[in-house]
Amino acid sequence: MSRRIVIIQGHPDSHEGHFCRALADVYAKAAAAAGHQVKVVEVAGLDFPVLRSKDDWERGKPVAAIRQAQETIGWAQHLVIVYPLWLGGLPALLKAFLEQVLRPGFALSQPGEGKPWTKLLKGRSARIVVTMGMPAIFYRWYFGAHSLRSFERNILGFCGIGPISESLVGMIESKDPGRREKWLSKMREFGKDGS
Repeated sequence: MSRRIVIIQGHPDSHEGHFCRALADVYAKAAAAAGHQVKVVEVAGLDFPVLRSKDDWERGKPVAAIRQAQETIGWAQHLVIVYPLWLGGLPALLKAFLEQVLRPGFALSQPGEGKPWTKLLKGRSARIVVTMGMPAIFYRWYFGAHSLRSFERNILGFCGIGPISESLVGMIESKDPGRREKWLSKMREFGKDGS
């Protein structure tokens, strides 16, 4: 079954040599070859301000780049979010992007004071792909994958996105070419399946 897939390339450096880009690219090519519709949002290439107040998040008007990203995400059935682990969490630029995009009126709404938020992005699944220098098992078991769990529950889940799959790519600076090829092969399979 063909799916509408949006890849959010969350590496804040637009240089093409990053493994995040290679992972996203092989996923996109495999997905398109399998008949899925694919769009890409390159966070590093967008021009948008950082939110500085609750009022701006709730009532501010998003700039054109953010409105376009919202339209693209709204079109999607499945999101693939690729980013490097920086200081234990999301890079600041990706977090700023998510704060801008996932605002009331698009990602959620509050029908009235004291009433629960309505999740407006239900019906979309996601795959989070995180690259890191440490072994992935160390991040998951020693650190408890704290930032990943927070991202899933407090950001994506809060907007209704689910189910969410994870791909933790550890030891990214390893000189072993087999390690990288293994992950590129996995991403091709995920792309082919639209998962």
